[in-house]
Amino acid sequence: MTPSPAQERAAPPRWGILGGTFDPVHYGHLVIAEQARDELALAGVLFLPAAQPVHKLGAAPAAAADRVAMIELAIADNPAFTLLALEVERGGPSFSVETMERLVADRPTDEFVFIISAENARSFHTWRRPERLLELCQVAIVNRLGYPTPGRGEMVERFGALAERFLFVESVELGHSASDIRARVAGGQSIRYLVPASVEDYIAQHRLYRKAD
Repeated sequence: MTPSPAQERAAPPRWGILGGTFDPVHYGHLVIAEQARDELALAGVLFLPAAQPVHKLGAAPAAAADRVAMIELAIADNPAFTLLALEVERGGPSFSVETMERLVADRPTDEFVFIISAENARSFHTWRRPERLLELCQVAIVNRLGYPTPGRGEMVERFGALAERFLFVESVELGHSASDIRARVAGGQSIRYLVPASVEDYIAQHRLYRKAD
């Protein structure tokens, strides 16, 4: 069957990719994902938990199964959010460019936007093969409380013509930090309203982030 002119003109779906350790996932992650989805007209956002992020090789995150379970709980009420366990299933250090090469190969009819915070944008040039990552997908920079967002000119200086692959998203600046949440749990303090109630319950039931007895 020959496609109609309207079908031929239809743009491929664009998906947001939000990667991270998610240790634990919190409302800051969810706000960034939703507001990027809305502003960039994305088909949805794929949450990509790292097995072992390369910038945190000295850290010992919660077990991958726990972090995946918390993401599933956190995104359950939003049909635009999906878990993508590609890096966890592969195991080992997680390089974004390698993940995107596989994803683009597996889903050639889709387009992708890699979502990062202003904090991570500052060190983006130190990532493995950042130019190749920009060739594979656009990169959306979302503002974060306490971290200045790099300007377009700064990106042009570092990446030349590829700087046009950067998008800038204005998001509500929530001061959430996974490390702060873990510290609050360890100190016996409340994390209510910092994470979804289902995630709070999971942390309590599985005794995550508590100091050793």
